[in-house]
Amino acid sequence: MPRPAVWRRSLRLRVVTSTTVLSLVVIAVLGQFLVQRIADGLIDAKVAAGLAEAAAGAGDAQESFSASGAGEPQLVTELAAQVVQRLATSGGPAGLNDVLLVRSPSAADAPPGVAVDLSSCPADAPCEVPERLRERVRATSAQQWTYVTTPAEDGRPVPGLAVGSPVVLPGTAGPYELYYLFPLDQEQETLGLVRRTMLAGGLALVVLVALLAWLVTRQVVSPVQAAARIAERLAAGRLEERMHMRGEDDLARLAASFNRMATNLQGQIRKLEELSRVQRRFVSDVSHELRTPLTTVRMAADVLHDAREDFDPVTRRSAELLQTQLDRFESLLADLLEISRFDAGAASLEPEEVDLRDVAQHVIDASEALAEAKGSDVVLVAPPWPCTAEVDRRRVDRVLRNLVVNAIEHGEGGPVEVHVAQDRDAVAVAVRDHGCGLRPGEAALVFNRFWRADPARARTTGGTGLGLSIALEDAQLHGGWLQAWGEPGDGAQFRLTLPRRAGQELAASPLPLEPPDARRGRGSGVGGPYRRTAGRA
Repeated sequence: MPRPAVWRRSLRLRVVTSTTVLSLVVIAVLGQFLVQRIADGLIDAKVAAGLAEAAAGAGDAQESFSASGAGEPQLVTELAAQVVQRLATSGGPAGLNDVLLVRSPSAADAPPGVAVDLSSCPADAPCEVPERLRERVRATSAQQWTYVTTPAEDGRPVPGLAVGSPVVLPGTAGPYELYYLFPLDQEQETLGLVRRTMLAGGLALVVLVALLAWLVTRQVVSPVQAAARIAERLAAGRLEERMHMRGEDDLARLAASFNRMATNLQGQIRKLEELSRVQRRFVSDVSHELRTPLTTVRMAADVLHDAREDFDPVTRRSAELLQTQLDRFESLLADLLEISRFDAGAASLEPEEVDLRDVAQHVIDASEALAEAKGSDVVLVAPPWPCTAEVDRRRVDRVLRNLVVNAIEHGEGGPVEVHVAQDRDAVAVAVRDHGCGLRPGEAALVFNRFWRADPARARTTGGTGLGLSIALEDAQLHGGWLQAWGEPGDGAQFRLTLPRRAGQELAASPLPLEPPDARRGRGSGVGGPYRRTAGRA
């Protein structure tokens, strides 16, 4: 079950809640322990006092019976009643009590008229002595006790203590049993008061602990939260933000260290920004300044190239090499100028409704000569219906030209397929070759500037090493994706995905990044979501 966001994001809530819950558990366990100890102490004191009072009362009763010379049953009965009444009203440390004088079964054969069972209990609430206690008294002929339930004055049952001792009445009455009944209602009320007091004190203590935890966490967490807010502002570009320092404690040192870090970070970022501006300005200035001498050199080279038939073989070959390298230099200069515009943020789109099937076919036709020279067959795989999108035709043409030329260059004479598809939100073009492919990890590097999979490999088409970098910038300028997949020995596939409407965000591509004919499980691709579509979008 996922945790609520407020619980995951609030350190203060977690600390206060954990502290409160743990305090509640500790206080509950400690309170239960203390109440139990108090209850044991009260009961033990009551039992000790009751046993002592019962023993004294039994001794007093036995002395009275032994000292009496009464032999008549009527006199014995009166004497027994007086003793029971005196013992019941005497009281003692154990509190008020009820006294019972019960005939033992061995006295059942006494002559008629001998004393009957006597009790000081109220007539409407008779005292009951458990039979198991009577059996123990008769079996041991010594004092015994047990817990019982006795009626209170209002008739409700309350816990009590029953203590029994054997006594012998004078004359022919025989053995009797004397029982003291001590109610524990006062102890029960005392324990109830203790429980209520412990509960109220425990709740008050828990509230106090929660308040203290909140205050402590506020002092600790507030600077951390302030540091998080300022860090977010620094990440958003507000490099002048700083933390407020108070005092000289650990949190103040944290704020000072954070501010020093922010100051150093601000200085380094400004240095990097300045260096980046200088580099961009340098590339832009050099590129523009090279145009004038390059134009002059181009004019002279064109004259030499046109007149190469009149030269000797060495001079003629030099003129041809000069023309080829000038073409490559012009291409590099154009790419550098385009890169400088991207770096400066000056690149802009000129969107129009374009059918990407026509753009792909135009690129294939323009690359026909190179494909024939390499022995590759470039095939367009597209639906019979238009695949339109609002794009900058010039930039998309440049992206596809880079992809197709690279596929032919690295396809090693194998076929090259250009797939076009669309769905409701996006249009995609995938260029598939069956050449050397890409090693693991290279799919994320192919769009780096001047990166080459094999530095020793010669560029037979005069590439500058900036084509895929510019293609990626063009794709991102449209809000689209340009992604690569490749596997050693199984070729590579580059997929361009563009939104059908300018400014629309992409969620998936109508073409898979990994081609269906690839050997599964071995490719190294860097791509995004793919949504399979069927029929016309």
